[in-house]
Amino acid sequence: MNMRKMLTASTAVLVCAAGLTACGDGGGSAQEDGGDVSMTFWHNASTGPGKTFWEETVADFEAANPGVTIEIQSIQNEDLDGKLQTALNSGDAPDVFLQRGGGKMAAMVRAGQLLDLSDLVTDETKGLISEGSFKANQIEGKTYAMPIAVLPGGIWYSQDLFTAAGITEPPATLDDLDAAVTALKGTGVAPIALGAKDAWPAAHWYYFFALRACSPDTLESAAESMTFDDPCWVDAAENLEAFVATEPFNEGFLTTAAQQGAGSSAGLLANHQAAMELMGAWNPGVIGSLTPDEKPLPDLGWFPFPEVPGGEGEPGSILGGVDGYSCSAKAPEQECADFLNFIARTDVQEGYYKAFNAPPVNTEAQAVIEEPYLKSVLESYNSAPFVSQWLDTIYGQSVGNALNVGVVDLLAGKRDAAGVVEAVNDAAAKS
Repeated sequence: MNMRKMLTASTAVLVCAAGLTACGDGGGSAQEDGGDVSMTFWHNASTGPGKTFWEETVADFEAANPGVTIEIQSIQNEDLDGKLQTALNSGDAPDVFLQRGGGKMAAMVRAGQLLDLSDLVTDETKGLISEGSFKANQIEGKTYAMPIAVLPGGIWYSQDLFTAAGITEPPATLDDLDAAVTALKGTGVAPIALGAKDAWPAAHWYYFFALRACSPDTLESAAESMTFDDPCWVDAAENLEAFVATEPFNEGFLTTAAQQGAGSSAGLLANHQAAMELMGAWNPGVIGSLTPDEKPLPDLGWFPFPEVPGGEGEPGSILGGVDGYSCSAKAPEQECADFLNFIARTDVQEGYYKAFNAPPVNTEAQAVIEEPYLKSVLESYNSAPFVSQWLDTIYGQSVGNALNVGVVDLLAGKRDAAGVVEAVNDAAAKS
């Protein structure tokens, strides 16, 4: 895959700046003394097939590894980061947990909270997962998480609602998207669902406008310097502001949740009350859990975020990266690594795809993907000239949160375009 990746641009700088010399020293194995081993495992699949998948996967691993038990805790996605940070800071972190990557992972590495997996990933696993997917979970060449899913963003849509509105092709440009919004309004459905109550889904719109307005060099430079002085950052906010003025979103989008219940943004698409939603590639599984029969939406389609004229971004660039799982620095080293290698196996990864309806990282497992929308996701990801991780992930907790809140304030009319960038620069100066 010939692409420039920004998945780790900020993390290496953060670690270098900290002068880190011994991050993530392993905790060793309790079985060295002949005893049983118990681990804790946190994930964000709180309902449905995803929750069942992890329960069955853990049971299979325990059966194959006598003496090892894993206590599972499923945590709602919006609650996970906060609870995890509290647990890490208190020294009571779970042994295995979902890893977002970027600046958030770099902060954990700086604090010595993660196990260095570099020598614990088996050759078999390395042969099943692309080098690019591992790089998304590396800092200075060291691996701190096992990649599990490829999750770039784009626009999910109802093909039936598009047809009813006379839309024959997915929008390729911003003008096309504006025209689709107008056509869909004429049919009485919400053109685009947005769960701005959770902040980050609203911020995704700004991320993509920034990807179109700013050059890859500018995006990489900002990730390193944590300064946002290039005019493209304000341009992106102004483009978003102009788009919001066309009223493309569902009524009450500022108080709508993203993924919880039929009234969420995903639920509006699942029940044909809205035609589109901008979201990562985990969305089909979420949507499927919210349809009336709790099955995948049969008319679901996907297209990349439209091109925006006048910007310096490379056409075809895409946002979103690779989710993974980390081991705590205090986890039993060998057993934790064994579990991470286990979840990378082809049969387990095929089960992940079927449960979550999302693209797995295992290249053999990717071969069984049937849905055209997931094939389109992988095609766009693999051909993208530039791939950026989610901006709030790159910039870390404080700056990322300031960005997300700033975008919501823009959508609510409480802040102008320049004010969004000012809020991010202020947060960066304090971090």
